[in-house]
Amino acid sequence: MKEMFQEKVLPKVMDFVTSRPVSAVKDGMIATMSLTIIGSVFLLLGQLPYAPLANWIAEIGLMSLFLQTYRAAFNILAMVAVFSIAYSYVKHAGYEPLGAGILSLVAYLAVIPHSVGETGGVLPMDYLGSRGMVAAIIMGLVAGKIYTIFMEKGIVIKMPAGVPQGVADAFTALIPGVFIVSGGFAIYSFFHVVLDTTFVDFIYTVVQTPLSGLTGSFWGVVAIGFLVPFLWWFGIHGNSVVGGVMSGIWLGNMTANQALVDSGVELTIANGGHIAATQFNALLITMTGSGITIGVVIAMLIGAKSKQFKELGKLALGSAIFNINEPIIFGTPIVLNPFMLIPFVGVPVVVSIVSYLAMSTGLVPLFSGINPPWTTPPIISGFIAGGWRMAVLQAVIIVISVVGYYPFVMKLDKDNVAAEEAAAE
Repeated sequence: MKEMFQEKVLPKVMDFVTSRPVSAVKDGMIATMSLTIIGSVFLLLGQLPYAPLANWIAEIGLMSLFLQTYRAAFNILAMVAVFSIAYSYVKHAGYEPLGAGILSLVAYLAVIPHSVGETGGVLPMDYLGSRGMVAAIIMGLVAGKIYTIFMEKGIVIKMPAGVPQGVADAFTALIPGVFIVSGGFAIYSFFHVVLDTTFVDFIYTVVQTPLSGLTGSFWGVVAIGFLVPFLWWFGIHGNSVVGGVMSGIWLGNMTANQALVDSGVELTIANGGHIAATQFNALLITMTGSGITIGVVIAMLIGAKSKQFKELGKLALGSAIFNINEPIIFGTPIVLNPFMLIPFVGVPVVVSIVSYLAMSTGLVPLFSGINPPWTTPPIISGFIAGGWRMAVLQAVIIVISVVGYYPFVMKLDKDNVAAEEAAAE
């Protein structure tokens, strides 16, 4: 089974993982991470969970200022995504990427309306944020592909030697730029005149909404919980692969949840809230690293008798607290260890089920737009993102991890003890 996967399935998976579109989306969406974290800080300051302090901040006028900065970060995520994805695509192709990023942004702005109600000459923030996320990903990839084709075919204006590089790059981007921006014009014209809608609204209805529902369903959540550690078991960075594909949907769900809060509507599933937001993956089903391996570390610290696991548990504790688990994955080892496959995949699947049920039943709130840095220790990150109930859920997850991993770690530890004794003799 393992040999068949490595010989037939693994090469195809690696081809997909390292393909230019997947790499572009993964790297492009990483560019939005700093904005979501910075925006989350200002959102937290503007909506502190402690009512007396929150009321005082509102009374002195700071709340509106904090929320102004939060909106500045969150409401341009689609613009950043379309730029950075096209930029990353062309960069991976080996060409100067700045022109591609700028052109993709112009093309995206060309396909959205420039009015709100009866007011013209303005850009609707909805289209620049979560609503336009999937459309931005599509346009970034298409613009990056078109730009790369022009570069590969040499269909560009080439300036003579001695011309400053910046000027030469601007003329190089001119011919593909005319094609890309004209494409934006054609797309807007078709959807506006023929379908009486916009490209972004069409993609949101036909693609983004169904994908959000599918990935946020019970089986969608379980599938994510399974895929991330399953790929990691073969040495493939599962969270990077799955996150690269899903990050746009998760980010759109997170900002849509916050939009409900901003509108004064209670953040519930019945009101259109989403379970599978960015934090669901980062703070729950990959907490302390893919496979939720904090249980391995705790099992080693409290029950290991072999020198190897005692030392490994001590060394890995610090990194595990900050959600880094490569020392455990490769030190135990878990990668390609058939015995550890069951808990490594099973624990995240169980956690996915428990977390989904906790949120769908209202025991734990849905995530809003507050997104702590991924290195924030568990319990603390849960409290910041979802209050004390989310912190309790993270504590429950730690218990599930310890219970799930303990018997497997103890069996390996027994084998290590026997090997150490044999070596000593």
